[in-house]
Amino acid sequence: MSMFARINDIINSSINDLLDKIEDPERMIKQIIREMEENISQAKEGVINAIASEKQLQKELDSQRKQAELWQQKAQTALEADKEELARSALSRKLEIDSIINSLEPAWVSAKNTSERLKKQLHQLEAKLEEAKRKRTMLMARQHAAEARGQLEKTLDTFQTGLDAEKKFARMEDRVSEMEARTEAMAELHDEHSPLEKEFLQLETDHDVEAELTALRLKIKSKS
Repeated sequence: MSMFARINDIINSSINDLLDKIEDPERMIKQIIREMEENISQAKEGVINAIASEKQLQKELDSQRKQAELWQQKAQTALEADKEELARSALSRKLEIDSIINSLEPAWVSAKNTSERLKKQLHQLEAKLEEAKRKRTMLMARQHAAEARGQLEKTLDTFQTGLDAEKKFARMEDRVSEMEARTEAMAELHDEHSPLEKEFLQLETDHDVEAELTALRLKIKSKS
């Protein structure tokens, strides 16, 4: 299957159809998008070269037109000075340049049309790439949801085989109660301070807080 055919699959097919047809949609879509990005990068280089060639032709054409105008003015100046032969020479030079212009103009028009067409096609490809990326997000969400549903169903089947739900939850509740009791016992065992010691510790903490508060008040007062 060609790259563009697979791109059309992503853009035009429904999510369910793609999930049915492709074993690993995520992997394939990532590969397609990588191919699209590589081809667009190469196409962009070609478009840049085409535009550069068209600009170069335009620059050369503008230069020749200026030269033709210059020789036209020289011929007029020579004729006004009664130098007819000099005017003829200037006009002869202008006609040579006109011939160059006549050959350059169709080449430039063709190059300009080509570069415009290539730019349009490049923009269409870039739009297709963005659309493919949006489709990828939708497909991935669908695939992951399907995988999650399959895993849930498998897990439910496991629970339902040979297990009584009510007894299982009762055992879980007993286990949680046991863990809570052990946690309380460990906290009591590791408590190194008696109630009296705790009261003195709290008194010291309160004293420190008051000292900090007094210092902060003095600082604010000195600023004001």
